[in-house]
Amino acid sequence: MSKTTDPYFVGVDVGTGSARAALVASDGRVLEQAVQEIKTWNPEPHYYEQSSEDIWRAICQVVKHVIAGVNKSQVKGIGFDATCSLVVLGPQGAPLTVSKSGEAERNIILWMDHRAEEETAKINATKHSLLKYVGGQVSLEMEVPKLLWLKRNLSKTFSNIWRVFDLPDFLTWRATDVDTRSLCSVVCKWNYDAANNSWNKEFLKQADLEELTLKNFEKLGSDVQPPGRKVGNGLSTKAAIELGLSPGTVVSTSLIDAHAGALGMFGCRAKGSKGEADDVQGKMALIAGTSTCHMSITRDACFAQGVWGPYQDAIIPGYFLNEGGQSIAGHLLDHVLKTHEAYAELKAKLGADKNIYQHLNNLLPELAAARGVSEVSCLTQDVHVWPDLHGNRSPIADPSLRGIITGLDMTRGIESLAIKYLSFVQALAYGTRHIIENLYQHKRAPFQTLLFCGGLAKNPLYVQCHADICNLPALIPDEQEMVLVGAAALGAAASGHFDSLESTSKAMGGSGQLLKPNPKTLEFHNRKYKVFLKLLENQRLYRLIMQGEQL
Repeated sequence: MSKTTDPYFVGVDVGTGSARAALVASDGRVLEQAVQEIKTWNPEPHYYEQSSEDIWRAICQVVKHVIAGVNKSQVKGIGFDATCSLVVLGPQGAPLTVSKSGEAERNIILWMDHRAEEETAKINATKHSLLKYVGGQVSLEMEVPKLLWLKRNLSKTFSNIWRVFDLPDFLTWRATDVDTRSLCSVVCKWNYDAANNSWNKEFLKQADLEELTLKNFEKLGSDVQPPGRKVGNGLSTKAAIELGLSPGTVVSTSLIDAHAGALGMFGCRAKGSKGEADDVQGKMALIAGTSTCHMSITRDACFAQGVWGPYQDAIIPGYFLNEGGQSIAGHLLDHVLKTHEAYAELKAKLGADKNIYQHLNNLLPELAAARGVSEVSCLTQDVHVWPDLHGNRSPIADPSLRGIITGLDMTRGIESLAIKYLSFVQALAYGTRHIIENLYQHKRAPFQTLLFCGGLAKNPLYVQCHADICNLPALIPDEQEMVLVGAAALGAAASGHFDSLESTSKAMGGSGQLLKPNPKTLEFHNRKYKVFLKLLENQRLYRLIMQGEQL
């Protein structure tokens, strides 16, 4: 593969449905990859459960695969990222059930589990000052509501807890036998008070979880470290054997999966750009797939209603993280595609959905030319969309919002689908602009670049619409597996190969293709954005009318 003296780093990423590993060079090139599916139980609507032992077995399999071609002594560090799911362990670290079935194996409440709706409302009703760090209200996908659900519904499990972990922190514990927590997980998903470097006893008491404050919060973890720090003495002998690596191989404190993608992308530069002009504060990283996370970091804290954060030191020490998001993005476009009458015809003709999207992208310039329209964007002159069919995460933070489309006509067939598809792609980009402008209203420093990874980053229409609508250049990294690069970068930083996590990100972030905004469409999109905001205003007005309010 290369010289036997070259250092390598392993990145492990546990997503919703699979565990992945990559062997990564010190310049961020992904040399080997492997993937293994993991189990998910869905016993009833809104309940999703997994197994920590199943996940660890999958990790061991993929890590062994990616390091098979190198001497294990060349692997200098390993980093883990994972979904922000709740792992529950009992005495001696054994799995403790979170399931009504009572099966011990099912000891993880998956991030997308929505069982804790009542508990979330109770915690938000406290209006505790810590909630200002989560845009004013805790999400039912975060961990404290889930812990309260366990107390209320599975009291035997709750009373037998030895430790609870965010899944990324469970992985570092399983790898090292050292009980630490990453600041990323606890500040972003557990309401840890980073400003005071401690858990907040009053917050937990008001949440009816006073039991978790005992013995210096030992069940929650009292040793909290920033990402990219070395954990203990590295891999334990047991974990090293299971992974096929050497005992003592450096293990880093972890990151949440999307945050690992942001770490990888923050260091990416446009080809030919000069490093001295590269300011990480001027970048917004979009991890764009089924849903989209909008991540940015600042030197000074920015409190923005409806946007999570500011989270101190959550990705790179010395910076505050703000995290916005869209609950559905790629999933929304799939819904638009598959519910249209033309889908069956296109599916029969073209096969895979990616071929259909490519066909629609190629069709749009032909439609513009046929209709005498100078720019593809202008095909939606009279079609306007509010895209929150599944509620709004940012910046409105209202899960009850729904979608709106105006400008429908009697057109049928593939051309009708193409216009509708374009209007929804644009709406997602207007949503990103809405998040950006909300941050600006709260005095955030200006953005200079948008960066993209994930499935939607492979859709040139989606990326170009973002560049045009936000009037910012869009950078697509040459290495698309930036989540795995980010995980490996943790191991590189912890091993001391680079002098800081920020310098590691810049060294391993690589370069990418820069797409510039089209100045010819700026005024068009400014007008459409005004309509976009009116759609929100009108939706609220319609609700008041239907509720019988006197206007």
